[in-house]
Amino acid sequence: MAKHSKTIPQRGLRVADQIQKDLSELIAFELKDPRVGMITLTEVQLTPDYAHAKIYFTLLKDSKEEVKQTLEGLNKASGYLRNMLGKRLHIHTLPALHFVHDTSTSRGLQMSALIDQANAVRAADFDDGSAPAAEDEVK
Repeated sequence: MAKHSKTIPQRGLRVADQIQKDLSELIAFELKDPRVGMITLTEVQLTPDYAHAKIYFTLLKDSKEEVKQTLEGLNKASGYLRNMLGKRLHIHTLPALHFVHDTSTSRGLQMSALIDQANAVRAADFDDGSAPAAEDEVK
């Protein structure tokens, strides 16, 4: 007798990874919508019952207009992508696809720039001679 999916450890993660891999190929090679350019799927989150999948994506250009057009194209093609995904995946419940723009990479770049700026200001402060002397630190 087959075990229930909840007893198989990490099955949801494996299904999400397979959905990410298959959707990447489908979007790159099968989708002909001109609004959807080069995108990267960063993560797929599945609900425990596999009814819904949130697909996070990033773009090379993070302008609001590009994101809006890409999101419209992906949402318009979600039925087609789900149908094509159903031909590749053999699971009982095929999830509804919900696309979300992932801003974590751009936020990470902004945080990195702020850290670099703070380090540069701190280094400039120490270059002015305000750095504590080595003897003062030992005491």
